[in-house]
Amino acid sequence: MQSTLSAPEAPTAAPALKYADVRNYVGGQFVPGDGPLLDVLNPGDGGVIARVPLSSSAAVDKAVAAARKAFRGWAETPIKERVQVFYRYRALLERDLDELSRLIVEEHGKVYSEAQAEVLKAIELTEFACSLPQITAGEVMEVSKGVECRVDRYPLGVVASIVPFNFPSMVPHWTIPNALALGNCMVLKPSELVPLSAGRIAALLAEAGLPAGVFNIVNGAQEVVEALCDHPDIQAVSFVGSTRVAQAVYRRGTGNLKRVLALGGAKNHILLMPDADAEMASSNIAASMAGCTGQRCMAASVLVAVADTDALIQRIVAQARAAVPGEALGPVISAEAKARIERYITEAEQGGAKVLLDGRNAAVPGCEGGFYVGPTVIDHVRPDMAIAREEVFGPVLAIVRAADVDGALEIENRSPYGNAASVFTESGGLARYVAERASAGMVGVNVGVPVPREPFGFGGWNDSRFGVGDLTGRSSIEFWTRSKKTTTKWNREAGVNWMS
Repeated sequence: MQSTLSAPEAPTAAPALKYADVRNYVGGQFVPGDGPLLDVLNPGDGGVIARVPLSSSAAVDKAVAAARKAFRGWAETPIKERVQVFYRYRALLERDLDELSRLIVEEHGKVYSEAQAEVLKAIELTEFACSLPQITAGEVMEVSKGVECRVDRYPLGVVASIVPFNFPSMVPHWTIPNALALGNCMVLKPSELVPLSAGRIAALLAEAGLPAGVFNIVNGAQEVVEALCDHPDIQAVSFVGSTRVAQAVYRRGTGNLKRVLALGGAKNHILLMPDADAEMASSNIAASMAGCTGQRCMAASVLVAVADTDALIQRIVAQARAAVPGEALGPVISAEAKARIERYITEAEQGGAKVLLDGRNAAVPGCEGGFYVGPTVIDHVRPDMAIAREEVFGPVLAIVRAADVDGALEIENRSPYGNAASVFTESGGLARYVAERASAGMVGVNVGVPVPREPFGFGGWNDSRFGVGDLTGRSSIEFWTRSKKTTTKWNREAGVNWMS
């Protein structure tokens, strides 16, 4: 008798992802990682778009070996020839501006205009690297009759750059163009949350003519970070991320006698004075707190409202309300980030703060799986509340009240962070007073996001930076090079002196 049971169905194949599995980049070749694969999500809809390997320390060893092999030839190439690569690379960034911007939208969630602005900033950073031959020329002086001293700068060797999720293209360009143009070879560790842009950077650098091994990528998580900090052939480590991890990287890297510059988190304060220009203040402050969904270390986080500023606050709320999730406002990076941000809001409300604009439970039609938090403004926050002390990293503005400018500065100065501070006022004297007394490495006057443009370096104070110097601008030259001093005497008649 024939069985009536039907044959078992073949297992359904997993749907193909939009992007192939992310690979490491070693010695000029894309190679598979050697660890388990982690899903890469599109924060806009929660869908999986790729998978990234969580590589091991062995992958770091291979990348460092490739960089060491390339170093001598690259370092001995004159700097004016090295920067020719970056002239060509800059043109490729411009050529692929739209594609690179759309990739950031997918892997990070930024709205298109913000993603495009990020790539444009990467182009600006590359432009600065192209100018390095003009600003790194060695110094020469006749220090006494017949005796000459000169100073020349030499690359360090193999360096590492560990970058965060919030700017998949811009922050890598804080380090890549300058470090490489100055003659170093690099191993980059992208955030495992946004690894796709790094691969495109590698491909474009190769197209621009960068020799194999000068730039390498190892994808991964904590094991890769620790391996970079420990590797004996890595001379310097740069890091951008949370203060907790920045401290750990700084301790581990310097404990291994490396040069380390680690940029941590932020809790930026904006002092709002009653005489501030209403339109300029409200639009700039709202853009600062909600731009890039608040996921930037320069975002306005605490507004210290001085004296009678209620009318200005109402205008800020109106401006912030216009940032509609899914239109002018992208998602935050993950479901965990969304839950954490909303928890800060709820705890502040329960503690007595007044929610003027509530972004909790934001939903975007058609993107129900996305990780959206709407713009949020909370008034009458006490300085001791967690939302006023800790980095929220979302589109949230906490308003703390102060009777006068000295009280406002006292609130700002008590923060352990020191990344940025701003003041909105029409008084030049008051602006100078605040700029001189704010405990922050970057200060804005009527500027909500006081990011220095090239050639000025980016960097904060206190718990926002560990190490000396800046990663960008002129001061980055000190970090990525070491100086050699040469004293020469050819003139026999110079005689014997203390330099003999």
